[in-house]
Amino acid sequence: MKNNYDVLIIGAGIVGSTIAYELAKLGLANTLVIDKSYFASGSTGRCGAGVRQQWGLKFNALLAKRSVEIFSNLTDELGMDIEFRQGGYLVLAHTEKQVEQFKKNIELQNSLGIPSRFVSKEESKEICPPLNTDSFIAATFCPTDGHANPFLTNYAYIRAAQRHGVEFRKYTEVIDINVENGFVDGVTLANGDRIYAPIVVNAAGPWSKEVAKMAGIDIPTHSERHQILATEPLERIFDTMVISFQIGIYVQQVPHGNFVLGIGEKEKPSHETRATWQFLEFVTHELLNVLPIMKNIRLVRQWAGSYNKTPDSAPILGEHPDVNGFYQAVGFSGHGFMISPMTGRLMAQIIAGVEPEIDISPLSIERFEKGKFIIEPSVVG
Repeated sequence: MKNNYDVLIIGAGIVGSTIAYELAKLGLANTLVIDKSYFASGSTGRCGAGVRQQWGLKFNALLAKRSVEIFSNLTDELGMDIEFRQGGYLVLAHTEKQVEQFKKNIELQNSLGIPSRFVSKEESKEICPPLNTDSFIAATFCPTDGHANPFLTNYAYIRAAQRHGVEFRKYTEVIDINVENGFVDGVTLANGDRIYAPIVVNAAGPWSKEVAKMAGIDIPTHSERHQILATEPLERIFDTMVISFQIGIYVQQVPHGNFVLGIGEKEKPSHETRATWQFLEFVTHELLNVLPIMKNIRLVRQWAGSYNKTPDSAPILGEHPDVNGFYQAVGFSGHGFMISPMTGRLMAQIIAGVEPEIDISPLSIERFEKGKFIIEPSVVG
């Protein structure tokens, strides 16, 4: 079995697979992607898969906008339907302070060509007919925000990368990253095999901290449980994603008619992915105030996944300053899927020595030592 590659990526979720595909397009097809389980087994296969551009920082809004542009053409590019649809995001404001922040957000987004706008309660009701307009005071809407199928998107990237010559191995666990005199030299697998590569990428999602430790590095990430539920399928009631940063809730009706929704909860760092009845009770209370119609819809499934979080809820991207050839694309804090297309492209450009289309230096791990945290005002906890 081949054991020499130009690039080795740990993690075959949406981030690892997009990097591999974009590397192949740049001529670095001698790439191996390793996953210790089945593909999309981690955060990707458990996420809500919403895609929004309504952010409060220029960097985040631009990264999301470029990702949406890629998503819009991805079915044709990858040769597989990823079920991407653009029903928009309806973002609810509950306080005057939020309204003022949303005004700033809209101004920024519009300056970048993102077609977001404020909408009245009446228009909000037109966009989402069952909405309780007494539960908020204002809202913003962007019609080009949307949703994709996370499994299909992940597999579409994998298959496209494979067609370009990239190799993927599942159920293959890395137990050590080999570093010699400050340079990456490859990895050691659980079966004792050595794989040689001068570049190793940490795209391990929930396991990012453990993977970094294999290279002798301590990174400020941790994983915490976030839960989601799905209802029985119904005839289409609304197309948009309804979201509230204050409540921490999001709900959408996916193409098959099911409603998929979640809410942010305070969780201790862990790799726990068991669902709880407490979540169901909590989300139901908050949900019915916003969408009373949901009380008559039956629940069919509930599950949990991991947010891999950083101290400022923004990802860590780029090469580590202390280990040459060790790159990281981790800590997306629940937003990895929506920005994965552009993240993969930028990471590939940096690895290949190509000038990146967007400067991602603000997302370097060094920001934490320098105290230059990225404070995004528009996130779901």
